[in-house]
Order: sequence, then structure tokens, then C-alpha cells
Amino acid sequence: MASTGAQSALSPEGVIEGKDQLIDYIAAGEKPRGAWRIGTEHEKFGFRMDDRQPLTYEGARGVRAILEAMRDRYNWVPIMEGDYIIGLKKEDRSISLEPGGQLELSGGLLDNLHQSCAEVQEYQMQVRSVCEELGVRFLGLGFIPTARREDVPVMPKGRYVVMRNYMPKVGNLGLDMMLRTATIQTNLDFSSEADMVQKFRVSLALQPVATALFANSPFTEGQPNGFKSYRSHVWTDTDADRSGMLPFVFEDGMGYEAYVDYLLNVPMYFVYREGRYIDAAGKSFKDFMAGRLDGFEGQIPTMKDWEDHMSTVFPEVRLKKFLEMRGADGGPWQRICALPAFWVGLLYDQGALDAAWDLVKDWTAAERQQLRDDVPRMALDAPCRSGQMREFAKEVLAIAREGLRRRARLNSNGEDERHFLNDLEWIVEVGRTPADELLKVYNEKWGQDISPIFEEFAC
Repeated sequence: MASTGAQSALSPEGVIEGKDQLIDYIAAGEKPRGAWRIGTEHEKFGFRMDDRQPLTYEGARGVRAILEAMRDRYNWVPIMEGDYIIGLKKEDRSISLEPGGQLELSGGLLDNLHQSCAEVQEYQMQVRSVCEELGVRFLGLGFIPTARREDVPVMPKGRYVVMRNYMPKVGNLGLDMMLRTATIQTNLDFSSEADMVQKFRVSLALQPVATALFANSPFTEGQPNGFKSYRSHVWTDTDADRSGMLPFVFEDGMGYEAYVDYLLNVPMYFVYREGRYIDAAGKSFKDFMAGRLDGFEGQIPTMKDWEDHMSTVFPEVRLKKFLEMRGADGGPWQRICALPAFWVGLLYDQGALDAAWDLVKDWTAAERQQLRDDVPRMALDAPCRSGQMREFAKEVLAIAREGLRRRARLNSNGEDERHFLNDLEWIVEVGRTPADELLKVYNEKWGQDISPIFEEFAC
């Protein structure tokens, strides 16, 4: 269980005196059911309409120009790193700049899916109004469909320099993850340590279902790559120390402390001091806490250092003061709301959460890993116990639908949140993922020429 350390220890600038403070940091995220909120994040690839090339940072049609126009027109507050504008913020929302120029909206903490979808639509309107004037559009996919890794401009953020240097040392596809992938994510709350553990286990076991339903990255450098979710495959060869299915989550004794122990064993990336990211890649946070970190001898990390370290792990589900669902490919605007609907339906109603746990509670670590390994290539056709993922996903969606029905969050027309699952239910009904639809038009309508994707699937 969480410890009862001093509240001052939770200050971002407080010096870390012991592991209890790290446990307390996570435990401070506990919220009563009535205060649970929904956070939605989504990334997209920008491209110039005339030559269909990825966006540079500088230039009249670069990322800087987009961020500055959003700042000026819609009153976003700039986030600066030195002379570079690297993001925007407004209240509890932010727009961040990903390594390859992907723009990500980290949405506000909202009560229901109707509000989440309205937020997506407002952001869409703002981005379109700015980008159409600049001759720029965006693609909602899980992997950039044409550009080679070396052709993707790298954005000027200090932490990305450290990551780019370290990634090739621990995997073959880490730079692809940084520069050429995009995702939709959902952040959800928990009420207690036990509630966190149940939600963590259910969402981790079922993350391959989301990967299959949202599979949307079948192309690499203009050709089919043999995968339905190449983005998901990329994570299997990025950095084994900080990604994956976390078998310990299903073991006896799982709780806040077990997750802290996992984080303490993940190698560091950097230390942020005086506006600079200082390379500490591969070094130990435990040594940092003991004052023995190379280059920082005698210095003790602060809670801000711990927050930074927590942000450098990338498992399929990530725990901070909330749980992040990380298994889905990026997609078009109209499909973004389906991901939080899927997870809210499963995790925010106790009956649905218990029913979902009943589906997976006897799975072995090997079964969970095998499904994770099969889904990037096979999606809904992946074997799942005695059947296929398609049938299993249909069963999971039925549980999510009931969870949303019982939540009974109504919009002004008296509709609850269930209609946000309609696209996913159509996918399992016809047995074709977004990737399957893309491959179909590529082989038939487009004559195996990828270029029409920039017109027909731009958003």
C-alpha cells in the first residue's frame, strides 16, 4: 500500500529522501469515482500539399509557423525551449511537438465523451483554419506511409537529441518510433491501489484488442509492409528495458511499490538542469538517489527529476498519477473519440471491469505475449484462445457498450456515450480493420500507387 510520507515530499522541486516519496507520488493520483476524468491524446503527421513532404521546423510552412499562427489566432500560450517554440498550452490542454514533427494534442480532463469529442472537433477546426492557409494538411495514420527515416526532419527539442543518440544502442527501430509513428491515447483515473491494479491488469491484457481495432499502418516507404499495425511492431524492437507487456503487473504483490521498483530499474535518459538536457542515458536512477550518479556526484534528484524519468518509459499501459492506454495507431478525426469510448466503457463501470477481468484472469504471461506478438501482423485474424481476435473483440466491445450504457452520460439530445463505439463495432462486424481498408483501395482503386493517400485520407 502507499506510504504516508510528508505532503511536502510531493512538491516537484522537493529533494527525494527515500522510495516512499516515489510511491506517494503515484498514490496522490487517487480520486473518488465522482472525480474520475477522461484525457485524450492524439498525434498526426503534417505534410506540404504541393510536394507531399514532411514538415520542417523552420520555413513559411513549417511547424514553427503553425504553432505561431495557433498562438496568435486562438490565444494559445507558447511553450519555449530557448529560442524555439516547441508547444502550446491553454488551461489544462497542451499541443506538443513530437520528434518527427508530429503534432499532438493532450486534451483537457473532461467528465464525459461528449465533451472529449467536442474538444477534438474544436482542435480540428483550429488546425485546419491555420494549415489550409499555409498549404499544409495532416494524415491520421499509425506510421508515416512514404518518407524514409532519413528524410524526416528532426525537431529542435533537447530531450530528443539524447534519445536519438541512445535509441540505436538498444534496438533497431527506436528512431522509427520517434520519427515515423503516431498514436491515439487515453488517460484514465483510479480510486485506490486495488482499483489501479485491476484496471492495469485488464487494460494491459486487452491492449492487443485496441491495437487490432485501430490497426492503421500497413505502409512503409510507399509499399505494403506486411503488417496491419506496423507502429505496434516498431515498439517490439525499440528498447526492451522500457516497453512491453510488463508481466510483473499480474504477479502477487503488484501495487504502487512494484511499479516504482520497475521504474527504478529502467535506465535513465537525461537530467534537466538550467534549461538543458544533460545526457545520462543508460545510467541508474538508484545511483542518482544515492548521490552517486556519474557527473552529478553528491547531487540528489528532485521530484521533478522523477517526473521526467517516469515519462521515459513506454509500456503498452503506463502508470503515472493515472493510467495511459498506449496500444492504438493514429487515425482520422472521426475515429479519435472511439478510443476513449472503448476504455471508459471497460474501466469506468465496475460491472464492465469485472466482466472484462473474467475474460482474461486465467491467461498466462505466454498467452498475453503471444497475442501481443501476433496482432501487429494479423490484427483481427490473430488467434485468440480457441477462436480469432475478431470474435473476442466483439465480446469485449459488448462489455464496453454495457459499461457506457450504465454510465448514462447524456448529451443535449438525450443520447448516451454508446454511439462512439459504432465505428469499432462496424470494424468487427465486417472483419476489416482500417489497415485492411487502406490495402484494399491501394490494390484496387489506386493501382498500387500510394500517392492518392494524401488526398483521400488527409484531414
